[in-house]
Amino acid sequence: MQKYIQKVETLLEALPYIRQFYDKTIVIKYGGHAMIEERLKQSFARDIILMKYVGLNPVIVHGGGPQIGEFLKKLGKESRFVKGIRVTDDETMDVVEMVLVGKVNKEIVGLINHYGGKAVGLSGKDGGLIKAKKLKTKGEDMGMVGEVKSVNPHVIETLDQSKFIPVIAPVGVGDDGKSYNINADTVAGKIAAALKAEKLILLTDVQGVLDKNKKLISAITMQEAKNLIKKEVATGGMIPKLECCLDALKSGVFKAHIIDGRVEHAVLLEVFTDAGVGTEIYKDRG
Repeated sequence: MQKYIQKVETLLEALPYIRQFYDKTIVIKYGGHAMIEERLKQSFARDIILMKYVGLNPVIVHGGGPQIGEFLKKLGKESRFVKGIRVTDDETMDVVEMVLVGKVNKEIVGLINHYGGKAVGLSGKDGGLIKAKKLKTKGEDMGMVGEVKSVNPHVIETLDQSKFIPVIAPVGVGDDGKSYNINADTVAGKIAAALKAEKLILLTDVQGVLDKNKKLISAITMQEAKNLIKKEVATGGMIPKLECCLDALKSGVFKAHIIDGRVEHAVLLEVFTDAGVGTEIYKDRG
């Protein structure tokens, strides 16, 4: 009997959060180990379905870098990166689109639907969802790497209202009709901003944001996050993730989270429990 009482107590702990976030939009960038390990893939799919059933509106933006790299390797084509960004010539762009839209996206949609959800797969090209332009860099032509020019939230809002879960591949379309490969964190941030989302959640392969002693910071303000970058406490891949969160917060997103996607049910733990499993970033202490 005690174990059933504990289950009820767990549900009751989640109740205030369910009430607080009811009918609110949560944009989740899905990537890293959570997309590769079978156990984590299944728990993520069930987490998203539960969020939808209790009245939240989850929107998923996924990456797929390892899968793209693996496919290119099979074709005998070497991946080349500049400052962590994949140089994307026309041939690589074809592979990017095929893998992200044709394979990874459909696998995520299929898994959510398999467990009883209603997911719909999209790329930024569908309904003019993500308008893109070529990423400008100094001294290096990155090919078909793009940045977000604008987001059309109506496509996602229509799916939300019809009780569907949007699953979005980070491929945008230029004014010339060409496809562009865009960083998934960036796309998630821009979509969260366009939807005025309650939360932006980035799943990573680290605990979250760490302090100078390598201890997890559970919550920080925007200014504190900027200071971590300025003082070089935050380094490497954490810098663009923090910058993505800061941009989203400046554009109207209420809170941003960088969480450990290696933890089973990480999304539910972050949204529906007191402790959470990563770092929460918010506008100020007031």
